[in-house]
Amino acid sequence: MIRRIFLVCILSLFFIQNCRAVDINELNIEFFGKFNDEYLNCYIQEALNNNHNLKKAGHVVEQYRQQTKYSLGRELPSLNVSANYLGIKIPELDNFQLKENAFILPFMASYEADFLLKNRDKTRAVKKSYEASKYNEKAVYLALLSDVASVYTNILQYDYLIEKETRVLNIQEEILNRNNKMFERGIIDKTTLNTAKENVERAKNRIESLQKERETAMMYLAVLTGNSASDITNMKIGKLENFEYTGDIPEEISSDVIFARPDVKMAEANLEKAKIDVRVAKKEFFPRFNIVGIWAFNTIAPGSFFSWESSLASILAGASQDIFKGGMKVANLKIQKAKYEELFEDYSQTNLEAVKEVNTALCIIKHDRQIEDNTKTELNYEDENFKNSEKKFNRGIISEPELLRGENKLINSQTNYAQAKTQRIVNYFTLYKAVGGQL
Repeated sequence: MIRRIFLVCILSLFFIQNCRAVDINELNIEFFGKFNDEYLNCYIQEALNNNHNLKKAGHVVEQYRQQTKYSLGRELPSLNVSANYLGIKIPELDNFQLKENAFILPFMASYEADFLLKNRDKTRAVKKSYEASKYNEKAVYLALLSDVASVYTNILQYDYLIEKETRVLNIQEEILNRNNKMFERGIIDKTTLNTAKENVERAKNRIESLQKERETAMMYLAVLTGNSASDITNMKIGKLENFEYTGDIPEEISSDVIFARPDVKMAEANLEKAKIDVRVAKKEFFPRFNIVGIWAFNTIAPGSFFSWESSLASILAGASQDIFKGGMKVANLKIQKAKYEELFEDYSQTNLEAVKEVNTALCIIKHDRQIEDNTKTELNYEDENFKNSEKKFNRGIISEPELLRGENKLINSQTNYAQAKTQRIVNYFTLYKAVGGQL
């Protein structure tokens, strides 16, 4: 028995010393360094250092870690000592003298002999909850990093679109100026002039909408990185033209990677805990084996206070069994079995969802690449057409309004390509999250 208690203590110390937070190396932070953008790396580090949801998840993990230590402490023997004053009236008997006022100092030790390892299983169950909390913490990290990168990429897109829409507005204003002169000369009617005015207002509205979306995204990025949303003016952003992934995106993902996702591992840990809880519920039907020892020193009996003559020692060992609680224990066993079945279904569903999310991300990336390639080809054609229009304009074959309309079409193609590129890159971050960072 003493040997097993000693072993439990050693295992406790080993477990406590190896409790750590999420290992940053497991998050594959190097993935975000392959986009040629120093500001993205800065925001990723800020999020890791300052985000309050990460700190909250860390505190939850610490709670479960301390619960494990608490449960382990309940397996060990307990030793109590208390000082007591005793005032009694003793009948007078021949050759039997006791003091009427006394001081008693009892030392009491108790231990529940865990022959069935029920208490050990309770600690194992709490440890599984601790493991599940760590996997949940890792999932929070992955979701945060993916959100930071996605929001940052969208901000790059907004900056690019605002720049292009500003040029479209200039073109529409130039066309409107020419239409005003043509209207004054009676060349065009009022309807044509109003159409030009409408195009200017539409361009202004598109810019306002993009600026609204950009400012909203900037405030969201500030919150994700643990900064105030009122201080977005000092945040620096790169260029979409230079933002590109330099690594390789796999065509397929190993099943080992999928089933190592933190949500899958968390569901697995919860299922293992439920299995242990069922085992504990079965062991509740057996008696408890308790050992109680008392060694009390007193000043009632003759002799010095800490002498053997003035001490009282006893040890009590026996089994105890609850009466009239059989129905409650049966109900508890059925509850734990139902909980196990529930978590088994949850584990199975989590596995299906994990495979679906990874395959969906790969499928979307595959088609997004093709869409981007098609959009790039369309942009090349439009760029070639605009260059031909410039040559015709320089030779006096076409007018300046026709050249401006050609430039407007080129800008629309550039906008479509920027949106296709952004969508593809954002889906890279979705895949990063889906595979648990193992890209």
